Order: sequence, then structure tokens, then C-alpha cells
Amino acid sequence: MLDLKFIVQNPDVVKAGAAKKRIPCDVDRIVALDEERRELVGSVDALRAAKKVAGKKIAEAAPADRAALVAAQSDDTGRLKELEAKQKEVQEELDALLLLVPNVPADEVPEGATDADNVEMRKVGVPRAFDFEPRSHSELGEIHHWIDSVRGARLSGSRNYVLLGDMALLEHAIMRFAFDSMVARGFTPLSVPTLVRRETMVGTGYFPGGEDQAYRCDERDDLCLVGTAEVPVTALYQDEILDGKDLPMKFVAQSTCYRREAGTYGKDTKGLYRVHQFQKVEQVILDIADEARSLAHHEAILGNSEAILQSLDLPYRVVNVCGGDLGQPQIQKFDIETWMPSREGYGETHSASRFHDFQARRLNLRYRDEEGKVRHVHTLNNTVAASTRMIIALVENHQNADGTVSIPEALQSYLGGRKSIGRPIE
Repeated sequence: MLDLKFIVQNPDVVKAGAAKKRIPCDVDRIVALDEERRELVGSVDALRAAKKVAGKKIAEAAPADRAALVAAQSDDTGRLKELEAKQKEVQEELDALLLLVPNVPADEVPEGATDADNVEMRKVGVPRAFDFEPRSHSELGEIHHWIDSVRGARLSGSRNYVLLGDMALLEHAIMRFAFDSMVARGFTPLSVPTLVRRETMVGTGYFPGGEDQAYRCDERDDLCLVGTAEVPVTALYQDEILDGKDLPMKFVAQSTCYRREAGTYGKDTKGLYRVHQFQKVEQVILDIADEARSLAHHEAILGNSEAILQSLDLPYRVVNVCGGDLGQPQIQKFDIETWMPSREGYGETHSASRFHDFQARRLNLRYRDEEGKVRHVHTLNNTVAASTRMIIALVENHQNADGTVSIPEALQSYLGGRKSIGRPIE
């Protein structure tokens, strides 16, 4: 959420930012409602003060004069109720509209409408030139009985799967390597709920607007399944005031992630690229409201994920996400896309975002600085490793002609020292 004062004082900046993101919002209505709200607050306060004075006069008045004073007080009471009801109505509309206003993107965010307009920043590694016809992860999964999409669909519907044998072990190895790597970098490990309240989804910027992508419990519970550990980790200190001396706070969490993938009918229906459930290790940072420090953190969390991919010998590229592909809360986002032979291109595996105080304002997440002033924190997050897409990249890039898959050295200790998985195909 943007500061209302900032919106009122900089309406053209907010409008330009929303236009760059292709997100509609009614800035003019917000400005008008704020003016009406201020007038109502003044009127309500004045009438309450008048009623207080009138109450004292009634108490001090002679019996013969009290009836007229009480009648006038009754009229004021009715008028006050009307004004309070109108004030509540205006405030509710204003609050609802404020939740729809997107964060203002950084100047460095490129113009563009879709992910096709994202700007490549760098490539690292060279896609492998195979001297044999490479197989997709789906083919290898079927040959070795590593992936069972048929029984996964029988259990839970389309876009679900079961990992078996070495593939299940590989998933655990990737997640543990990613988690351990972040702990070694000084991040505090967390285990967090994957069911959260609606207010937590609103606070982190996923609602309103992202309801179609989330799995929600029925009317008995106000709970949603998260699509990323970012949600509970960022909201961990909701409605609290932290000590600025304790910042930055750096967290890493692994969780199961659930996504409905609404609007993707017919896309990536085969394999593990677009599924409803997967494992993910996420990194989150909370720090003081300092734009330079936020930018430094952004570069650092991006570097953390690049280090993971480099350790696994996976070619990738980093892109600066354009305005039209940028979500509502982000100031700026960098995606990492890893080379996937079966797609004959790069596929998104990581998203590194910074938000400044956008999420913190919605969460009422604050800190007290050295001067004793209470301010909203800055938040950032990035994927460390998402299981299914990392499996795709690893299996396809490190496959051998005989159908086995070589295991990068960084993962071998998590697989009992094994250097490959799968039996040679005759």
C-alpha cells in the first residue's frame, strides 16, 4: 500500500506508475475521497465538541431551561450519527481503493506489456551442445519410473504428479542444498504454516486481485494455502514494532507451495513445468527504510540464487522485468531463467523482488529507529530453489546418452555420494 499522503501529493507519479504496470486504479477518486474524509472528520470532531459543551450547559442550566437545551442536543445527536455513518462509508471506500493502487516502479524498470518485453541483463554459462538426441524430463521420468502423472491426476486432478525413487531423492537433495546454502550465508531458518488467514494474503499484496490463483478453505475457516513461503515469513511480525537495532532480519524457509494456475488452460500440460503443488526454498529480508540498502539487498539475494545455479552447472540468464509483467507490490523484479533443453529456451526459475514499504504498510509492520521514530520496514524476497523447475533443468541438462543423469558435485553428498542416477537404457 502506498502512503495516502504520497498519493495525494503526487497523483501524476502514481498514475504514471500504474500505467507503466498496466494496472487500473482510480487515483482521482482517492484524492476526492480523502478530501471528503478530511471535511467529515472536521465536522464530526466539531459536533462532538459542541455536544460536550452542550452537555455541561444542560447540567448547569436551570430546570426551566433544560428542556430546550435537551431538544437541541437531541438534534445534534441525530446529525452526529448521520455524519459518522457517512464518514465510515467514505473511509471504507477509500480503504478498498487504496488496496488496488500499485507500487510505483523504479525508473530502471523497462517499458513493456508482457514477459516478451523483459530485458536481458546477462547470460551465465553456455547451453550444452548434445552429441545425441536429448530426452525431456518427462521422457526420462517415464523410462525410469520417476514421475507418475497418471496416478497423480487420479489422486488430485490434472497438473499433479507423484515423484518416485531417485527423483524423490533428487527433489530432497535440491531443497536441502538450497536451504543449507542460505543458512551458511547467515539466514535464519524457519518452518512456517502454509495455511494463512485472508488478512495475511492482503497484507503481502496477493489479495485483492490474486484470489483466482489461490486455494481457499470453505466457509468454516478464513484460511488460504500459500503459493510461496514469502507470505507467512514476510507477515511474521505483522502489527509489531521491531527494534531497528535488530535489522536487517534475514530468513530462509522451505514450504510446499500451492497454485491454481488459473488462466493457463492448455499451456505446459505435460511434465513438471506448470503444476499445482511443489516445494520451494524462499529467502526474505526485512530491513530499515533505506532505498540504497534495499537495492544492495536486492542485488545480494539475486546473487545468492545465481550462486546456487552456478554450483549446479546450469546455464541461465537474468532479466529485468518490464512494467506490464511486474506485479502490484514490486518496485522492481529480476527474474532468473534457466536453460531447459526440452523447451529449447530459458524457463523462469527464480523471481527476486523489492517492495520498499509497500507490504509493510499493509501489514502494519514497523520498527523504531535510532531517533525513536516509528517507521515501516522495507521487504524483499527471492526464490532460492523451486523443486519442479530445478528438477527439469538438472535432469535435462545433465542427462547422458545412455539415459542416466549425472549429479553435480554440490548435490552428491545429499545422495549418498552417488555421481549419477538411473540405469543405462539398453
